[in-house]
Formats: sequence, structure tokens, C-alpha cells
Amino acid sequence: MFDLQGKTALITGGSRGIGRAIAIRLAENGANIIVNFVRHKRDAEETARIIEQHGGRCLLVKANVAEEADVTAMFAVIAREFGTLDILVSNAASGVLKPVLELTERHWDWAMDINARALLTLVQKGIPLMGRGSRVLAVSSLGAIRAIENYTTVGASKAALESLVRHLAIELGPVGIHVNTISAGAVDTDALKKFPNREEILETALHRTPLGRLTTPEDVADTALFLCSPLAAMIQGQVITVDGGYAIRG
Repeated sequence: MFDLQGKTALITGGSRGIGRAIAIRLAENGANIIVNFVRHKRDAEETARIIEQHGGRCLLVKANVAEEADVTAMFAVIAREFGTLDILVSNAASGVLKPVLELTERHWDWAMDINARALLTLVQKGIPLMGRGSRVLAVSSLGAIRAIENYTTVGASKAALESLVRHLAIELGPVGIHVNTISAGAVDTDALKKFPNREEILETALHRTPLGRLTTPEDVADTALFLCSPLAAMIQGQVITVDGGYAIRG
């Protein structure tokens, strides 16, 4: 059920954190991996090393997914190296952590372009390489539906991302392409280190999670693997929350 032999997967922002965990989990189950990165080349190389230890092929592609020219060039490389694309994981994310009244137009556009519009560009450029049975996954967060301090631009862009997934699911469903969102709870990654109240976030999440532990990148990766499998054949346009029950506490 989880045999991805012969499949090719692109993971944006795949050098660290959740992206790395998804890349490794798909590689462990036979997929060839394209790891997209922008700044963290050493981390991307380490991810590739781990993937290759599992016997998989890993291609590193530097590209800013917020720039259409970069995305176009990236898919030209994928087409040349692999010819097809079976799994597209839109994971790259960024944003400015500031109070609402301190946000500028640049802050807003930056988060929207990377966290939401990038998925649209990725799908538009990737569709020519994708066939029936292909999977598109977007990685979101609970900030899409909850107000989190200083999280305005990221939260709003993640909400837009989840809406875009629903619309893509309707348009791509008839051609056999599955599109879904994974919404992760509080995961202790490098991204969370940018929060000034990181320790408070983690402590609160641990206390309020019914299953008694924090969500890990590997937990999110397991859900990604499931959504790429035949077991998820009738899941379309959904947000699958991976948080140990944190969100149900209100």
C-alpha cells in the first residue's frame, strides 16, 4: 500500500523540518525525490545524503517558489531529469512575525506569495508532468483557523492556501489528481525558533494535547505518506489535522 517505487516527488522547502521529514519518508518507501531549497544548501545536502542512504535518488534544486521564473526553471530541470512528477508537496513557507498594526504591504505580499500563491504557480507549471493518480499536498498550520499572536500574515496566507486547495480539488479531481492539505499542530522546528514566545507555545501545546506529546515532523510525514497511498483514494479537498487532538480543546 505504501510502495512508491518509480514515483517522483517534489518537496518545496524540503531541506529542513517538516519538508525534510516528508522527503525522507517518501524516499524510504521508494520514491525519487526533488528537494527544493533557497538558502539552506548545507541542510539540503544533508537531506539528500540521508535519502541516498535509503537507496533513493535525490535531486537538489535551488528556486524561490514565490518567483514564477524560478518555478518555471525548476520544472524544466524536473522534466529533463525525470520526465514525470507524481507527488507535489507545497511545504515552503515564510512570513513576518509582527503585530497587525506594524505590518506593511511588503510583509503581506511576502507571506501571501510564498505561502499561498506559490501553490497555484507550482500546480500550473507541474500539471503537464502529472497524470491520473498524482498527488498534490499543501502543508498548513492551525493559524489558518485560529488567531495566534504576531501570526497575522502567516495565518491569513495559510487560510488562503487551504481555500486554494479546495478549489484545485474541484478542478483537478475529474482528471484523477488528488489535492489535500495537512495542517500541523505545534511542531518544534527551526521555524518555531523565530517566535519570541517559543517556549510558551510548546509548553501550552504539550499541556493541551490529549495524546500527551508534541507533534513531530515525522508525524506529519506519516500523514503525507498515507495521502500518497491508495488508502487515501477517496480523500479530496480536505484538511487533515495532525496535532494529537490539540485543536479540539477550543
